Amino acid sequence: MNGIVRFAAMAAVACVAAACSTPVPQALKPQDVPPAFQGPLTPGASVWPNPDWWNNFGSTELSSLVTTAQTDNLDIAVAMANVLQAEANRDIARAALFPTFDVQGTATRSRTPGAPTTITGPNGQTLLVGGPVTGNQFGLVLSGTYYADIWGLARDNLRAAQEALKSSQFAQQEVALTTTASVADTYLLVLALREEIATIEQNIDAAKRILTITQAKVTNGVSSQLDLSQQEATVYGQEAALPPLREQEREAEFSLAILLGRPPEGFTVAAKNMDGLKVPPINPGLPSELLERRPDVAQAEANLASAHANVDAARAAFFPQINLTGDGGFASATIGTLLRASSLEWSLGASALQTVFDGGKLIGESDLAKAEQQGLVASYRKTVLTAFQGVDTSLGQVGNFNDEETALQKEVAASANAFRISELQYREGIADLLSVLQAQQTLFNAENLLIQVKLSRLQASVGLYLALGGGWTENPDEKTQTVPLPAAAEPVSTTAPPATPPAASPPPPPAKT
Repeated sequence: MNGIVRFAAMAAVACVAAACSTPVPQALKPQDVPPAFQGPLTPGASVWPNPDWWNNFGSTELSSLVTTAQTDNLDIAVAMANVLQAEANRDIARAALFPTFDVQGTATRSRTPGAPTTITGPNGQTLLVGGPVTGNQFGLVLSGTYYADIWGLARDNLRAAQEALKSSQFAQQEVALTTTASVADTYLLVLALREEIATIEQNIDAAKRILTITQAKVTNGVSSQLDLSQQEATVYGQEAALPPLREQEREAEFSLAILLGRPPEGFTVAAKNMDGLKVPPINPGLPSELLERRPDVAQAEANLASAHANVDAARAAFFPQINLTGDGGFASATIGTLLRASSLEWSLGASALQTVFDGGKLIGESDLAKAEQQGLVASYRKTVLTAFQGVDTSLGQVGNFNDEETALQKEVAASANAFRISELQYREGIADLLSVLQAQQTLFNAENLLIQVKLSRLQASVGLYLALGGGWTENPDEKTQTVPLPAAAEPVSTTAPPATPPAASPPPPPAKT
């Protein structure tokens, strides 16, 4: 008797253990999370961007373009459709937890063949009996089937579908964020190309002024035909640089129109240059906080949780499937007596199905789920490390491009003054044409480089907003990964060991049943 009780207890424990979902493996190690970012910080700047960070540039046109893209962009529309598909898959998986009921009504008329026979009645008369029989049969049956999810297979499949839904929602947020950044980058590119075109046109005007002076000098015998040919080549060379830039501007406008979900024909940008654009400085918080502000990190986290639910489901598939069935209804030969108590019929049943041999299919499915989970653990870690890299890279770019722009502004001012002086001296016959050409080329290069650096600084600021998550924040209740405390740095000492050991990683969350 004691043996039977022990066996029953062990079986009950096995059932409970099989039906419980295991905790999601924790992918990060303490050394994966740095204590702070290394990029240059701006004293007094706000921490983390606002959800409407694009308004910080001070351009109403850019704000309007972003608003349009958020509602009409086709990539966002595709991402929203993916969310709807994931919701439908979640509903399908959830349906396995409930019984299925069907109602069936039937009406049949049948004829049974048979040969007639004659018999003699009580009064001696001859009677004809037998022969074909024609009759009716009516039925109304309610049947139900229930899959008893003792081992948690249906719940694991539902959990996988729910995490897949979260992943698609995070992916939609990521697409919306990258689309906004693409709109800002493309808009800035259009303005930079227009500035570069305007700069070349100004240099062409200056080169033509010098060409007029040179022609006069050649006419008066002061300069040679060589000077005239050199200056003509300078003018033609600068004019040849305009068509490619105008084509780039046109194509950038086309790309911007596509981001807005509209045809490029008839679309144009009103602003002419980057003047007036500003980017308030912003600082990042702690690296551990970044993991709750990046939708791509949250998406990788949800993908890992969904894969782990598939691992649990593959384990539960090894246990027998238990189905409960039942049906009840009415059956009668006449429609008038169908719903009487005498016509009631019912049946109940239960079945268990255990796979004995499948050629290794279940084992292969389990190994496949584990391998997919292993790959997604690495993918999640890579996404986290890449997020840290993106923030530090953007911080460095913003700071360095800002310093470079300040120096280039001074260079452009000095080069413009040098070109103005050389042009005056050439007009007066004090300087030769070579000095003028060199001064003009120096100014032209400095102006073009300044435009490129201004564009790079603004786009680096967009990249920093993007790297910091663009003001997005994950709901803490949706997290399945615990962010470990960063590894404590060991103090430099030659006499005594550190007073306190490095902080340990917090334990994983408890298993959900």
